[in-house]
Amino acid sequence: MFQHLLLPLVILAISPIPGAFEDSVLSPAQEELEDLDCGHPEPSDRIVGGSDARPRSWPWQVSLHHGGGHICGGSLIAPSWVLSAAHCFVNNRTLEPAAEWSVLLGVHSQDGTLDGVQVRAVAAILVPDNYSSAELGADLALLRLASPASLGPAVRPVCLPRASHRFAYGTACWATGWGDVQEKDPLPLPWVLQEVELRLLGEAACQCLYSRPGPFNLTFQLLPGMLCAGYPEGRRDTCQGDSGGPLVCEEGGRWFQAGITSFGFGCGRRNRPGVFTAVAPYEAWIREQVMGSESEPVFPSQSPELQSGPWELKDENCTITLPECGKAPQPGAWPWEAQVMVPGSKPCHGALVSESWVLVPASCFLDPRSTDRPPRDLDNWRVLLPSRPRPEQVARLVPHKNASWDDTSDLVLLQLRAPVNLSLGPRPVCLPHPEHYFLPGSRCRLARWGSGGPASGPTALLEAELLSGWWCHCLYGRQGALVPPPGHPPHKLCPAYREEEEENESSWSLLCQEEGTWFLAGIRDFSSGCLRPRAFHPLQTHGPWIGHVTQGAYLEDQLAWDWGSEGEETETQICPPRTEHGACGLRPEPAPMGLLWPWMAEVHVAGDRVCTGILVAPGWVLAATHCVLRPGSTTVPYIEVYLGRAGASPLPQGQQVSRLVISIRLPRHLGLRPPLALLELSSQIEPSPSALSICLHPGGIPLGASCWVLGWKDPQDRVPVAAAVSILTSRLCHCLYQGILTPGTLCVLYAEGQEDRCEVASAPLLLCQTEGGSWVFVGIAVQGSRELFATTGPEEAWLSHTVGEAHFLPPSGSPYWLPEGSNLCPLDMAGASGSSSAVLFLLLLTPLIQG
Repeated sequence: MFQHLLLPLVILAISPIPGAFEDSVLSPAQEELEDLDCGHPEPSDRIVGGSDARPRSWPWQVSLHHGGGHICGGSLIAPSWVLSAAHCFVNNRTLEPAAEWSVLLGVHSQDGTLDGVQVRAVAAILVPDNYSSAELGADLALLRLASPASLGPAVRPVCLPRASHRFAYGTACWATGWGDVQEKDPLPLPWVLQEVELRLLGEAACQCLYSRPGPFNLTFQLLPGMLCAGYPEGRRDTCQGDSGGPLVCEEGGRWFQAGITSFGFGCGRRNRPGVFTAVAPYEAWIREQVMGSESEPVFPSQSPELQSGPWELKDENCTITLPECGKAPQPGAWPWEAQVMVPGSKPCHGALVSESWVLVPASCFLDPRSTDRPPRDLDNWRVLLPSRPRPEQVARLVPHKNASWDDTSDLVLLQLRAPVNLSLGPRPVCLPHPEHYFLPGSRCRLARWGSGGPASGPTALLEAELLSGWWCHCLYGRQGALVPPPGHPPHKLCPAYREEEEENESSWSLLCQEEGTWFLAGIRDFSSGCLRPRAFHPLQTHGPWIGHVTQGAYLEDQLAWDWGSEGEETETQICPPRTEHGACGLRPEPAPMGLLWPWMAEVHVAGDRVCTGILVAPGWVLAATHCVLRPGSTTVPYIEVYLGRAGASPLPQGQQVSRLVISIRLPRHLGLRPPLALLELSSQIEPSPSALSICLHPGGIPLGASCWVLGWKDPQDRVPVAAAVSILTSRLCHCLYQGILTPGTLCVLYAEGQEDRCEVASAPLLLCQTEGGSWVFVGIAVQGSRELFATTGPEEAWLSHTVGEAHFLPPSGSPYWLPEGSNLCPLDMAGASGSSSAVLFLLLLTPLIQG
């Protein structure tokens, strides 16, 4: 059993407790009540940890029903009174009507007929006046039954502690209930009452555990009247549906109720013990509510030797428990690596996820055409695990229900016939919870997954850094879909590799490391092919299914919580439009520090000069012809192209890549040397935040776009700078530069103070950002000019023919270019390009395309 509630907030408030720690004076009538029988179940043996309780083991346990089904637990404290949790009955600060609730006493299994079970209506529900929510304390409630319960072997009250009662920290106590057996995993039929042994934690130790960031990067401040029970290593706890049930401790042959199941962060998570309402501080409140009843709870005195302490163990300290899974001696030596050997088939690689279960791709074994008939010859299957001299036998195969039609669910779990001893070599890999957020920049590796040839060379140990969710989703996700924020399962996980691509027939899973612990983060995406996958299907969404089937897989909390600006989600949350060849022109706004222009290339020509270039397709860069070819030369010089550079240092979120140029392609221009040249690269470049193709627009300039000239202030350090510009109308450009413009040339006007930001020798670029967010390449500076740019508009057909994967956005607006032979210039304005006053005058007459 596990804990019931994830809290998305940090609690810092203090709530007073009515009658806290008051030791009441007993009347003679109340002293007589101590002689009544309480806290005496039928004698029986107990099984430690989340197992079926024996009938009549906990005769005070009751089930509270609302709307015909079990909602919460409770404990019988007197024939007419039940103790439970306030949050079971308060909804939006409103107490639900007592008449809608019923109490079932003497229940063991809630399946089928309830022979011998007593059912009582609820006459009244009482909660403390200062109760507002479970996490703010005072989470208890008293239910007065419409008629008293009939006491017997299956129905007996539990003893309540006085305000002076002290339960020693470290005491082994028991919690009971019919709640979920794991997070979002209901108790299966026949719904037998569950029991779990929990140890009381000291206030200091519990507070220390909750002061360390855990799920959702939250901490929690314990309040007076709260009690912690559980284990730092987790895995045993109460959970959803156990709320209101008792936590009982045995003293001197009697069972006292120490706590009421209240709330927690998840269920059974490490370093997150359950939080209970301590019963002892509320003795005065309970007595006040039941005073005058025909039957009242019994508060036996604690023996003097137990009451004298010590209450907090001297050696109790705050030790953060680390996961038992995900430990590898070195990357690549994966102790969870499993090979499934099936007669007549290639070995199938998977991962050990618990002592008894192995996770592997379903596609290794299930025929998509006959998935309703899983293999039956399991007797001949064998599983090879590291450091195990003999292969393991397979007892059962459990495919994911969507494995036959959904690549993201290509999973099957194999149960071993006998659990393996984890202390002798094999170790399970850690699995993520659904809210796990693998931080951008996480260090990841590839591991064998599925069938394929043997891994060879450095490919088997390829190191990668995880891209941010925005980049990954916009590179490979659906157009226009919202990017999942941190704490929500991503659609894909994308690694950026530190090494160049190598051919290999293997398929892979993605392992990512957090504070020395490895998580199985993703499984292969079939669309990525057999080379290094560019994207993986995340495993987060499958954690509940794996946990439900295995009842013991190592689902672990996130260990790295320094989310930084990524966690604050400053990135754009909707992806720009895609082209038929995928995403292009992606750049988040505002751009993270150091992430500049992923399509901007350094073109190094024969070692003596460097030009700007722009990546227009995975294997092609566009550059100025005058910069890459000397006048009159017909030979191709030695040219090397670099991407992912920002001055002297590579970009922090990507890797520098370089390619040789194997050919230069020029469009055919009658009698003229064309201004633009295409450079064919020696191999394609994988899209990433440091190397991504720019978008092209068939109309030249998209309507409503904002434009910049992109270049270098200094060609030696080559730190990119951008200068804001406005593009002059075609008529104004034609008038200013009449007689010297070649077809496809346009003019820009720099914003004030921006004229000298970019030097011109390296041929800076002209870029515009569309209203949809995509960045579009417009042109390259004409030799020797910072205002004139040769554009791609007239070369659209040549670009499309030469570069099959050029990213053209859908056309919009009207062409920028003037019809041939048009002459709309005033006679005295022709050739006025050198006169700033003339330019200003013309600007008053003719609007700019954009500002």
